[in-house]
Amino acid sequence: MSLKIRLTRAGAKKRPYYRIVIADSRSPRDGRFIERVGSYDPMKPKDDPARVTLETEKVQAWLAKGAQPTDRVLRFLDAAGLMKRAPRNNPQKGEPGQKAKERAAARAGNAGAGEAAA
Repeated sequence: MSLKIRLTRAGAKKRPYYRIVIADSRSPRDGRFIERVGSYDPMKPKDDPARVTLETEKVQAWLAKGAQPTDRVLRFLDAAGLMKRAPRNNPQKGEPGQKAKERAAARAGNAGAGEAAA
């Protein structure tokens, strides 16, 4: 059984509130879980200490048992000093796709032909 430390959503419409839980990776997002180990309230200000609460002893015990955190939970664990998250780097993120490059080249070709005719 592969275990995940992940978020499960609670709260009302447009008012999210997440619980940090230990769950089987095959169970649904808001479905069955094994244990609650914290909470995350994105509606609170970023500098509020109650925005993310973790029971560190429980989290460390589950990490020792082989539970893998999701990317968002790994950010919380990194901020708490429990795990280290490697920063990601994607230099091609802002680059246009292949089709957009082709359209831009076609527009440049059409503009060049229009100037030559004038």
